[in-house]
Amino acid sequence: MPDYQGTTVAAMGKGDPNKPRGKMSSYAYFVQTCREEHKKKHPDSSVNFAEFSKKCSERWRTMSAKEKSKFEDMAKGDKARYEREMKNYIPPKGEKKKKKDPNAPKRPPSAFFLFCSEHRPKIKSDHPGLSIGDTAKKLGEMWSEQTAKDKLPFEQKAAKLKEKYEKDIAAYRAKGKSEAGKKGPGRPAGSKKKRRMRKMKSKIKTCCKDLCAKIHDFAKNVKSSAAHC
Repeated sequence: MPDYQGTTVAAMGKGDPNKPRGKMSSYAYFVQTCREEHKKKHPDSSVNFAEFSKKCSERWRTMSAKEKSKFEDMAKGDKARYEREMKNYIPPKGEKKKKKDPNAPKRPPSAFFLFCSEHRPKIKSDHPGLSIGDTAKKLGEMWSEQTAKDKLPFEQKAAKLKEKYEKDIAAYRAKGKSEAGKKGPGRPAGSKKKRRMRKMKSKIKTCCKDLCAKIHDFAKNVKSSAAHC
């Protein structure tokens, strides 16, 4: 049986290992307690995840508010811990993500994702208190148990969606290049300040040329006047 605490860590800290561990729900604490109890009673036996989660869900439904309060207090304490740690957490500096174009074609879902979309509502209905991580595990287990024949409809649908996406993205990129060509070359790279400096230098250069020309003409006139004296 998987360790729910560890699952939460993995799910929440994939990008940054220093990021605070995600908060756990009261039901997640309850399932963790059930797992520990089962491990003590049957240390050498393996556990069927589907059966175990179903039993936990049934047991949770029949519990009174007083019985659940212990786990709710644990969840509240963990929430406070999470919020406290997040206040002091500084995410790592990195490159800013490019803004996504809302008009760009969306990537197609995989066969497994289509399978999840179809079966997730039933799992949520059968196990209302199941966390997102545990629901994902359940779906993963169900998918691995499917035969090649069972997976085929999802794989065929995913292949069609992928084919459509490839056509759409090619048309989208071609349109983007076409519009960029119509607009012509973009502004030179650099900040507004740099652009202002370039304009100023250009003006000074032009003024200097005009001034030099005027001085040259003035000197020429003076020389000519001196020759006539």
